Amino acid sequence: MAPDAHPVLGIFVSDQGRGDAERATIMSQAGSYLARKGARLACVIDRHDDIPVPLLTSARTAGAAVTLIADEQFSEPSYLSGVTVEHLATPQERLARLAALSTLYIALPGSLSSAISLYRTWVKGGGGGGRKPVVFLDRNGAFKVVRGYAADVLSTSIRNHDRYVQFADSVEDLWNRAVWLIDQGATNPV
Repeated sequence: MAPDAHPVLGIFVSDQGRGDAERATIMSQAGSYLARKGARLACVIDRHDDIPVPLLTSARTAGAAVTLIADEQFSEPSYLSGVTVEHLATPQERLARLAALSTLYIALPGSLSSAISLYRTWVKGGGGGGRKPVVFLDRNGAFKVVRGYAADVLSTSIRNHDRYVQFADSVEDLWNRAVWLIDQGATNPV
């Protein structure tokens, strides 16, 4: 992975909804593994109760640089010491900032709101032309519908669709696919 040994991964996840215990485990595993591989993490916080604490805690413990992008009223809780927090007024500005920071996007199993944020950020980043591919952690079929769409529609209509969307079955596979995309030049500006 020569082009960027420490990529910034725009992370999309939510700890809200059903399956919280398993989701917390996935976030902890992802945070520590990606940090040990040298990745830097960035994510948007829209609400004070939507902070992916397991992800951030495990990433920070493993030595990762973490950036949160929040609204102007967000006040950092004490457990976020050492995390960079950028304050921006509007949701559009926050998503645009995440798009600007990120080398590529990582989607962990979460809620519909995290999927919507991922789509909006991808659009703010220029869509496919913005060279920001997405790697989905499809644990227990979390992104089964998106995976099916990619196989049925994207694969037949977009040349090199695998440079835009990848699906991983484990945290290790997630990292390997991110590295592959970087090595293939999928994240380089055109």
